[in-house]
Amino acid sequence: MHLHPSDTLPRHHKETLLGQKGCVLWFCGLSGSGKSTIANALEHVLHEKGRFAVRLDGDNLRGGLNSNLGFSDNDRLENIRRTAELAKVLAANGVIVLCSLITPRGAFRDLARGILGKDFHEFYVKANYATCEARDPKGLYAKAAAGEIKDFTGLDSAFEEPQYPDLVLDTEHASARDSVFEILEYLRDKGITT
Repeated sequence: MHLHPSDTLPRHHKETLLGQKGCVLWFCGLSGSGKSTIANALEHVLHEKGRFAVRLDGDNLRGGLNSNLGFSDNDRLENIRRTAELAKVLAANGVIVLCSLITPRGAFRDLARGILGKDFHEFYVKANYATCEARDPKGLYAKAAAGEIKDFTGLDSAFEEPQYPDLVLDTEHASARDSVFEILEYLRDKGITT
């Protein structure tokens, strides 16, 4: 086969090889709502089913790619922009990308949606502040209450609930396992996986 160096391998060839369609599942919600827990569980289930997924979350991104960013609105916006651009490259190569970021403002989610286009699927991981504070898996709510964290989402900085998410995962009333099953059904319905 003769290929010219400028010939790019088409997306559908990669998707056929992987047996899936590239997409970005954007999990947004308060810290402690269950975003990373659900994305992690979903990644394991997809792997068991022979699907290739990559997880991008605030923790692993802020330790590297976004390590120079704080939590001001401008820094949060840049965090979202960089993450969406990385997710776009992965999805264009047939990968199912699981992005777990608080993404507190509608404008931030609109930015991600604008970058990702049809590949963007917004999942709102819903749990109220009191529930997340009681869970407090990283001790962040305790630090925020003690005044050690500035611009903490839900306390000093508002979280705007998504108006029209593709899926609402209510973790106050459903387990992570139930949420994963709901997502798998969504992916089948959208023709992303079989």
